[in-house]
Amino acid sequence: MSELNKIVLKIISKGKGILAADESNGTMTKRLKAVNVNSTPENRLLFRETLFSSESMKDCIGGVILYDETIKQITKSGVSIPDLISSSGAVPGIKVDTGAKDLANSTEEKITEGLDGLRERLKEYFDLGARFTKWRGVYKISEKYPSKLAIHSNAEALARYAALVQENKMVPIVEPELLMDGDHSAEICFNRTSEVIKICFEKLLLHKVDLSGIILKPNMILAGDQSKNKITKEEVSQKTLECLNSSVPSEVPGIAFLSGGQSEIEATENLDLINKNNNTNFIMTYSYGRALQQSALKTWSINLKDVEATQITFNHRAKMCSLAARGKWSNELENK
Repeated sequence: MSELNKIVLKIISKGKGILAADESNGTMTKRLKAVNVNSTPENRLLFRETLFSSESMKDCIGGVILYDETIKQITKSGVSIPDLISSSGAVPGIKVDTGAKDLANSTEEKITEGLDGLRERLKEYFDLGARFTKWRGVYKISEKYPSKLAIHSNAEALARYAALVQENKMVPIVEPELLMDGDHSAEICFNRTSEVIKICFEKLLLHKVDLSGIILKPNMILAGDQSKNKITKEEVSQKTLECLNSSVPSEVPGIAFLSGGQSEIEATENLDLINKNNNTNFIMTYSYGRALQQSALKTWSINLKDVEATQITFNHRAKMCSLAARGKWSNELENK
């Protein structure tokens, strides 16, 4: 077992998943404004520190993805954020891409940037305590998208990123996200997602990336948010498993789904059914942002000093996600 594979299994084994707390300052400002909280470095730190010191970090969260600002912050007790996360047994991680920009010659699509200077930034993040990283490629679905140009360009960037990360002794999360935006069917989502993931792995192998030392972070197979032909949650689970079984090499140890616009309950229930029906050897877990944090954020915004209430809310959501990662979630447990 390689050192990278050991890190992967520490993050996603035994019902543990990933807390995606890597919102940029711009995105975090929008979320705080939506609950009438000023977006200052102090408030951003306070909210995240409240989550990272919650009881559920020990049993439900195997890794936390951080943003550049957050990984360098110090808590009010004088402990660094990576050390706070590590003290619970979870692994600190870091988002390393610099965002999605318009793709030249296909400006309705995006290409993720951030490869320039990445090797040097990775060394800095390793020294700060990070042991895994995240890079998100984002793809639009429509009749003509994603284009071959977007599929191959983003796959090449993901592969170059992953190779650099492993060179620096960290685990890369490879995140090709096909967006829910649009009126496309689940069948189109299935076909496009399958194609994107297959090309990603072709490029990863070309760049000699150790597949046993990565985590794949894909979307589930869903109809577009404006589609009139939604599929059942059982069908979501079956189509998602079929897609991944046929697209992901067996060397990959685990898959951590993004929530991608689903509500907290939808993301939990869909993950639970995927695990109840899981006929693969892949660990299937979560790498959720809003689907882990949104209720806690609303609770926190009522009284920023009420740490206990916020943590109770977060602990419940994390526990439900952890149960779903083992196929043991139910409506009864959700509403206890």
